[in-house]
Amino acid sequence: MSHHHTIIIAEAGVNHNGSLETAIQLVHKAAEAGVDYVKFQTFKAENLVSASAPKARYQQENCGEEGNQLSMLKALELSDQDFRALANECRRCGVGFMSTPFDMDSIDFLSRLDMDYWKIPSGEITNLPYLRRIAGMGQPVILSTGMSTLSEVIDAVNALNDSGLPSEKIYLLHCTTQYPTPPGSVNLRAMETLRQVGCAGVGYSDHTQGITVPIAAVAMGAQIIEKHFTLDRSMPGPDHKASLIPEELAEMVKAIRDVEQAIGSPEKHATDIERPNMAIARKSIVASRHIAKGELLTADNITTKRPGDGLSPMMWDSVIGTTAISDFDRDEQIRL
Repeated sequence: MSHHHTIIIAEAGVNHNGSLETAIQLVHKAAEAGVDYVKFQTFKAENLVSASAPKARYQQENCGEEGNQLSMLKALELSDQDFRALANECRRCGVGFMSTPFDMDSIDFLSRLDMDYWKIPSGEITNLPYLRRIAGMGQPVILSTGMSTLSEVIDAVNALNDSGLPSEKIYLLHCTTQYPTPPGSVNLRAMETLRQVGCAGVGYSDHTQGITVPIAAVAMGAQIIEKHFTLDRSMPGPDHKASLIPEELAEMVKAIRDVEQAIGSPEKHATDIERPNMAIARKSIVASRHIAKGELLTADNITTKRPGDGLSPMMWDSVIGTTAISDFDRDEQIRL
């Protein structure tokens, strides 16, 4: 039975903590887990936030209250040379390379690394100059929609369209921007609304703990799943606590592949593997005692028993009131 292939993106993000060696380990673990892409985040902290920008609450909880966003992000930067090395390592490991740009210079740099998709994060959905620059690349775009209203999503899609990127190249990811996200704040059915926007497809970027919700998203039709992962949740940094460890990432991938096969089609029919069991599990009309030829067949002398390779019990009303065409022993299937 045919089934669609969900694109699974392992979001390494900044969980390398500024270390190329750690980032390469993340690539290896993602490839071993069987994901389609491993994604990082590319930025120059000075181009991303102002010196006065405070940390988000979850960043304060995960990284401490001291310092601001600028100092935190500065410690999480990788160099251009590092990203070239990561792109090469991804190719060597047979997994796709992606990175989300967070500023214009990073867009221009990543355009030289031959990515299959551009990933726009939720925070940039209202950044018109950024959207125009990404659209100008002409490649497929995956747009996260955390924190946004439907009208903001439509405005962003229109901005991409107006800059030359057709909706057929845009994928929308439902997302809740909180790390971690409580299950009650996920609202997976929002994917149904995003599907009505008319883009290439919808998916889900997950920030919950565990693997239950992304698996449910695939069952509900998500074509792309993005999930944070780390080498160790106890590491310092803003995203580790809401991330999977490698063993969990592999478990999620396996579960998603199983769900893909289980979804099937809207048709209801007996499957090929069921057919041999039909005669065993179903019943036929049989004699409940010895019946003489010419005897009237009634509810007192016939019943239903396995196997189901004789007259179907659905013919019960047609059999009742007829006469036996021959003698029937107890448990012998009735023939008309």
